[in-house]
Amino acid sequence: MQTRDSRSEASESRFVSPSHSLELPARTASVHRVTGETNVEVSLNLDGQGRCKASTGIPFLDHMLHQISSHGLIDLDIQATGDLEIDDHHTNEDVGITLGQALSKALGDRKGIVRFGHFLAPLDEALVQVTLDFSGRPHLSYGLQIPTERVGSYDTQLVREFFVAVVNHSQMTLHIRQLDGINSHHIIEATFKAFARAVRMAIEIDPRRAHLIPSSKGVL
Repeated sequence: MQTRDSRSEASESRFVSPSHSLELPARTASVHRVTGETNVEVSLNLDGQGRCKASTGIPFLDHMLHQISSHGLIDLDIQATGDLEIDDHHTNEDVGITLGQALSKALGDRKGIVRFGHFLAPLDEALVQVTLDFSGRPHLSYGLQIPTERVGSYDTQLVREFFVAVVNHSQMTLHIRQLDGINSHHIIEATFKAFARAVRMAIEIDPRRAHLIPSSKGVL
């Protein structure tokens, strides 16, 4: 007869969906990307509790990565160094690239996921809608109108560059729409929160086809 400890050890590499008791492979990934400009390491657990360690050298980006983790219930560990003496662009983009690669790796063949996600997030006067599809076809439709060039030291043009990188390397279709907002910080943070919740919806396991790929083609 198995003891409680031995049962726990035997199943520690498996994920059990809490709402439907479906035993599935653990959805974790680690990616290390090194270029002449940056060194980025990303580890994640899609079925986490929203724990986040983010150190990119870009404080505002770290704050936004915490939003993805907290509201997406994804455990994230992101460590990055880069040529910040030039500007934040390379590090911001390469964090997005590596995060996208880790998302794709953790999802594998995307078997069992809901696939589509959407969320409408308010933050004070700002209201942002995010709709996405882990379709295998990268596409970004970006509708933010951020009124200032910077939030603190962060160049607000880099928001789009971050999502371009994530989209291309996770192979998702992503639509971002700003419905309201005049404060740049609020608009950007509402976007990241809506993105996190849409991802959370899309990566949930559908109990009616937990072991099937969610496509009429049979592949994503």
